[in-house]
Amino acid sequence: MKKNPFENDADRNYLWEMLVNRDIKAFVLQDWKMVENDFLTEGFMGIDAGKNYNVDKWELKYPNLEAYKNEWLSQAQDFSKMELTEDKEEAFHRVTDMLDIEIKEGVALLHKKFSGSFIKNDGEEIPTDWRTLYRCQKIEGTWKIVGFTGYMPLNLK
Repeated sequence: MKKNPFENDADRNYLWEMLVNRDIKAFVLQDWKMVENDFLTEGFMGIDAGKNYNVDKWELKYPNLEAYKNEWLSQAQDFSKMELTEDKEEAFHRVTDMLDIEIKEGVALLHKKFSGSFIKNDGEEIPTDWRTLYRCQKIEGTWKIVGFTGYMPLNLK
């Protein structure tokens, strides 16, 4: 588990724990129940940039939370089948960075970046060079993910 860099900021601390530590652990364990309450179901929307620089190619892949949940579970299952040279949770922490969190008037924009590769036991490298912009909202005192734009190229031109 990676050390939370926002120990002295309650909101950023919570957001970081939700979208780094809890998200990684849940994904590796294929346990949607660990994260399901982190989302606002009503109005949720996810955009898949497909690692494409051309925004005209980005698509509304997740028009609702159920669509995202199904894809998340599918990807988690596929990831569980990979044999890596290191612990899977540690590998995800190694390639994950989320230091840019902007908060204004009860809403937040979080920049989660993935940089580096997973190394499989057979030597194959699986690159992770992308970023996700999460949109969150504080509802009745608790932060919720209301949407995201994911798989954007890490180094935008």
